[in-house]
Amino acid sequence: MKVLHVVGALCGLLGSASALDRGAFTFTNYELNARLEPEQARLAVRGRITLRNDSAIAQKDLALQISSSLNWSSIQRNGGFLQFTTHQYTSDIDHTGALSEAIVTLPQAVAPKAEIELQVGYEGIITLDATRLTRIGVPDEKAWHSDWDQIGKSFTAVRGIGYVVWYPVATEAASLSDGNSVFATVGNWKRREAGSNLRLGLCVVSNTAQSVLMNDSTPAADEPAKPAAGTSCSQHFFRPLGQTAPAFVAGSYMELGNSAVRVLCLPEHKAAAESYALASQLDVPLVTGWFGPPRRKTEVAELADADASPFESGGLVLTPLAGNDSRAYQLTAVHQLTHAAFFSPRPWIYEGLAHFAQALEREQQSGRQAALDFMGTRRNAIAEVEKSIAAQPGQNAAADESLINTTTEEFYRSKAMYVWWMLREMIGDAALQKALGAYHADQDREAAYMQHLIEAQTKRDLEWFFDDWVYRDHGLPDLRVESAYPRETVDGHYVVTVTVENLGAAGAEVPLTLHFAGGEETKRLEVRAKAKAVTRFEANVAPQEITVNDGSVPESDIGNNRFKIEMAK
Repeated sequence: MKVLHVVGALCGLLGSASALDRGAFTFTNYELNARLEPEQARLAVRGRITLRNDSAIAQKDLALQISSSLNWSSIQRNGGFLQFTTHQYTSDIDHTGALSEAIVTLPQAVAPKAEIELQVGYEGIITLDATRLTRIGVPDEKAWHSDWDQIGKSFTAVRGIGYVVWYPVATEAASLSDGNSVFATVGNWKRREAGSNLRLGLCVVSNTAQSVLMNDSTPAADEPAKPAAGTSCSQHFFRPLGQTAPAFVAGSYMELGNSAVRVLCLPEHKAAAESYALASQLDVPLVTGWFGPPRRKTEVAELADADASPFESGGLVLTPLAGNDSRAYQLTAVHQLTHAAFFSPRPWIYEGLAHFAQALEREQQSGRQAALDFMGTRRNAIAEVEKSIAAQPGQNAAADESLINTTTEEFYRSKAMYVWWMLREMIGDAALQKALGAYHADQDREAAYMQHLIEAQTKRDLEWFFDDWVYRDHGLPDLRVESAYPRETVDGHYVVTVTVENLGAAGAEVPLTLHFAGGEETKRLEVRAKAKAVTRFEANVAPQEITVNDGSVPESDIGNNRFKIEMAK
């Protein structure tokens, strides 16, 4: 009979979990105190969380999720313990591939738009774990270089949702084997939490001195109370969270830097850290000229694994430091500094501009072609994502995957980078810099805000461009030279009439180049979606070839961009 009761309780739990609306509550505030014990790889958290019912109906049950390597110890309201059950919930938003989900039954239902405050406690260990990658076939060593999160004696690095769920969240399951599911789930959660606040008191208990960094948090104005021997404490505030997933790093580092950057490195890599600091200093003039002076120092912490994949979030970069590649360091540093100088709550602006700054840095170092080559390394990935979206029937991709809504990194990072580069070439450096200088994040309340700032500087109607590239996902252009008719004039010169066709559903202003013996001439031509445009060239010698697009506009097919001109005999 006891077995039947257990089975019945388990069935009730599973039924409740399956019927639960995990998206009903928005987590509006976190007040957490975390105790980090590196020697034991242990994390213990106590604190308060505030949730608001954003669903249309009253809710009596809610879900709280943390990494499956952590365990819930208590959930209370107004000092009274609440009834809850826990189970493992498979989801790849955590490196273990699962979450410890608590399903909480409240004494009274929470009305729509009403808030509830809970006191929570949980603890456990965070060690290297790449289960979510290895179970889909990623080789162990490669998986560990990607999922390197851990708490350790000499090195600790723990990223937030999408890597390690070390603070409470609530999402539906996501799987790496299901296309863009994990990135979409994490992106949606960040967007939902963007206006929320987090205050974290972090204490590190260790036998060795530990330096601690958190990404994009504001340190406390006052020093925390003096802790016990062997314990170092700090206060961190995220007001609001924005698009940042809180992450922290600690270790036996040495620290150096300058007015632009703070670098935490392993002592044996001091020379590499000094090179990085210098690279950051050299990037400041470029960033200041385009985006304004950095408002804070950027921060870099070295990853212990020399082959680990770098991670960037806002002003913090976690990366291996070895060698003396100042060019590579400048490329990373300019991205960080742009974030430090220019904030936007919109990922396509915030991240897109930081990647655009990298292209500007390449151009400054090695010329325009180097910038185009840098951007070109992203083109195939963008085209593949566009192709996969187009192949999914019934999806409202035009709206869902627009730059203002997308959670796809290839879009709000790389495609947005191209958008900024195209705008630059359409309106010029001075006009774009003035528009960016007029931007105020707190005034960006409608999608067309940036468009209006740019149009105010150019007096040019850019609605068609923003509609094709920002407000809708219309895919990519597919440009080809349909025809080129040369005609020799009576004075021995040549006039070439060129027709360019855009087979794609997104329009673009594109460079068109006429090649001839000893030189070339380039014009810019606006070719709307599914349309044609005509222009004429004049040349002193016989024309040989026409090229449409030099790589500054991302296309779905670049194999049809060249056209051989046949001269009449």
